[in-house]
Amino acid sequence: MQEITGLELSPKKVEYLKFLSKKGELVRTTDISAQLKVDPSTSTKTISDLAQTGYVEHIPYRGVKLTEEGRRYAEFLVNRHNILSLMLSHYGLSPESACEEASRFESFVSKSAVDAICSSMGHPTVGVCGKIKHVSCNIS
Repeated sequence: MQEITGLELSPKKVEYLKFLSKKGELVRTTDISAQLKVDPSTSTKTISDLAQTGYVEHIPYRGVKLTEEGRRYAEFLVNRHNILSLMLSHYGLSPESACEEASRFESFVSKSAVDAICSSMGHPTVGVCGKIKHVSCNIS
């Protein structure tokens, strides 16, 4: 398994992994295209890229699912989002605004920064967008 830095993927590819994680099963590429509001050829290309990196398995004419490596990375991505949105809510943003704002910049925040933020907040277990599992925080 490769080391997660949090900066491996583009913001769009992050959306794909988070969506697949949320679905938790084999997902049709047409469903991915519709959800992410992209052309089917774009989703096919992105899925191919994610398959080459080992994050997803694409089963032609059936769908896409996360690999074990993809599940591990997607869990980090969801936790990163939840930690960042919680941090923003501590600075006066409503839960909805915090979630939206975190989505805008989360792909540019490294794992080490997320670990430091998580630690400074006392390793919270619930954020404004959902539960926080501490696989992404360095808990001593």
